[in-house]
Amino acid sequence: METLSLSLLILIGLAAIALLVIASNISVTKLVGIANYFNLSSTFMGVTIVSLATSIPEITSHLTASVKILAGTSDYEIGSAIVLGSNIGSDVVQQTLILGLVVLLSGTLYFRKYFLTKSMLPMIGTTIMCIVLGFDGTYSRIDGAILFGTFILYSYYLYVDERKHYKKEDNQPQSEEIANGIPKNKKEVLRDSAIAVGMLVITVFAATYVLTVTEIIVGRTGIGGSLIGVLTLGVASALPEFTTALAGIRHKENGISLGTLVGSNITNPLVAIGGGALISTYAVPRPLIAWDLPWETVTGLILWGILIVTKGKLKKVHAFYLIGMYFVYIILRSVFFAVD
Repeated sequence: METLSLSLLILIGLAAIALLVIASNISVTKLVGIANYFNLSSTFMGVTIVSLATSIPEITSHLTASVKILAGTSDYEIGSAIVLGSNIGSDVVQQTLILGLVVLLSGTLYFRKYFLTKSMLPMIGTTIMCIVLGFDGTYSRIDGAILFGTFILYSYYLYVDERKHYKKEDNQPQSEEIANGIPKNKKEVLRDSAIAVGMLVITVFAATYVLTVTEIIVGRTGIGGSLIGVLTLGVASALPEFTTALAGIRHKENGISLGTLVGSNITNPLVAIGGGALISTYAVPRPLIAWDLPWETVTGLILWGILIVTKGKLKKVHAFYLIGMYFVYIILRSVFFAVD
């Protein structure tokens, strides 16, 4: 692929994005149907299973980079900067640009009160945890264990809480396609699970192609360091979440859209950074602690504040605020924190 022309690379990238959209739509349909069969909310599925699946590009990137760092085939500081920048960049993209675009396309998104406390606050808390643990300039193996262990405890808490507060009347399918596709027995559950997993694998495969194409294009431009991860790889890595969220909107399943976007911002740092740090440790570039993570925290708090004031409603006017915050973020990042 390295020898292909720029125009052909772009065409391959566009084809991979089209495949992303189709596969995401099918996987969401099947997963929401399975959630209904087992009396699980689509929000729970979004925050846990779907967010974990759509975060596979980030997780895979971290594991690959960590193995290379450990083997000595990748520079410790450069490898750390690229994957950490990609991870944090993907999170910022999701909670500003992508969430804004989803709101624009849907018209209005509704956040339930419990979602604000059970998912939004943990998302902000996770970012603060990354700032504190990375303040000394490294993510050690102990830091990795703390991050990864937090994800396991949080997932267990969500499951227990879901079983306690689930109400069937609040989680009826809003799409006729999904209502008709709810499995009727265990055999159909296994069939739909296999289809959903297959589509998620295709989603990740397509996202990986987009990521590879992006890396090659970026490599030819000569940009380096964590800025690559933030501005380019972060956007490419967020494509599975974006297409999955759009599929949720199409089927009138706001829960899976919100759960995926917010859940991925919890999964990315806890599983990807935590798992990678457990393998090789990471050098944390100064811009991530001085700008990227604080900005992610501030935008998360602003978003949470807007939702409190509007009683859980995000309208088109708020979408422009979110998209605007993203562009302010990348402009200031490029001007003041271009060098690691």
